[in-house]
Amino acid sequence: MTTDGGPDAYELRVLGHIRSPLTKLSDAPKQGDEGAPDAVLEIDASVGPALAGLAPGDQIVVITWLHLGDRETLAVHPRGDTSRPLTGVFATRSPDRPNPLGLHRCGVLVVDGTRLTVSGLEAVDGTPVVDVKIALGDLGDR
Repeated sequence: MTTDGGPDAYELRVLGHIRSPLTKLSDAPKQGDEGAPDAVLEIDASVGPALAGLAPGDQIVVITWLHLGDRETLAVHPRGDTSRPLTGVFATRSPDRPNPLGLHRCGVLVVDGTRLTVSGLEAVDGTPVVDVKIALGDLGDR
């Protein structure tokens, strides 16, 4: 993924994709702890060595590119509730935003080569993964 133009353009590399039973945005919970099913992160073999050290029980933050988000949206009704006032997207967790990065705290259930099965991931099937980080508080000696 590349942003267009100017000296402040940056490139993001897609490292893998989410495989999830969630196929429509309307079926996805608003947050991972609101009933998200287990999902699989399929990580490209070229970055597979970056998964070394992850183990079942770890808490990670999966950073995704919310490819279905609207990049022109600057204000939303939080959680889609029109009884709530319009709020700037930077004060919400809306997937619609200028740079649609998703942050998902997940529990690692299984590590199988370049496939991580995780809990608590509300992203839809096919969502690009752009990074994975160990969660704060789960760092130990890392």
